[in-house]
Amino acid sequence: MGDDITDSNDARQIGEVLDFWFPEGRALDIDPDRHAELWRWRMHGGADGAIAARFGPLTERGAAGGLDHWSATPEGRLALIVVLDQFPRSLWRGSARAWAQDTEALAQAEAGLDNGDWTALGLSWFQITFTQPLGHAEGPEHLARIDRLIALRRDIATRAPAPLRPLYASLVDQAGQVRRIIASFGRHPHRNAILGRRSTPEEEAYLEKGAFPHQRVFRG
Repeated sequence: MGDDITDSNDARQIGEVLDFWFPEGRALDIDPDRHAELWRWRMHGGADGAIAARFGPLTERGAAGGLDHWSATPEGRLALIVVLDQFPRSLWRGSARAWAQDTEALAQAEAGLDNGDWTALGLSWFQITFTQPLGHAEGPEHLARIDRLIALRRDIATRAPAPLRPLYASLVDQAGQVRRIIASFGRHPHRNAILGRRSTPEEEAYLEKGAFPHQRVFRG
């Protein structure tokens, strides 16, 4: 498999990443309030300390391409996307490194959408995480990717367990809000200062309001 680790170590590490990032596991009868609480924990910094303590070196290896072979299975690819797309946002929060892996995470997500890995995962929370790079990665065709993301989220919201459907419907709306930002500015303005980019007057007005769609996970 490469990266001079054994298959059993790969399986163990993939399992550790998924068990950590998805404490709800695979149970379809999870309480909606608990489910929303776990998403807020994931998305708003609640996991930062644990990620640094448990997955810092693993995230470094993933960023260097040392875990690319995980993409051989659907769950391995999902774990790789978590390592590339989510863990850096906690481990390197406030620095350019937080987003430096977005292009590779996007490549993994698009490959998995095209080869059936996304469909094979089945669970709503797995599939949402799998597709997050479509909205995160800046660059050409960003709007088209967000349109694809919106369509995928609509599909997920339709198929989610009935008690969870309102939560997943809110993520459709969130993606629509992100689309409006990219349509207006062509990028994520909240990254400008950290990336050393000059904000336009329009972006400065947007930043002054502080109403950022990426911070509205399960908040309506």
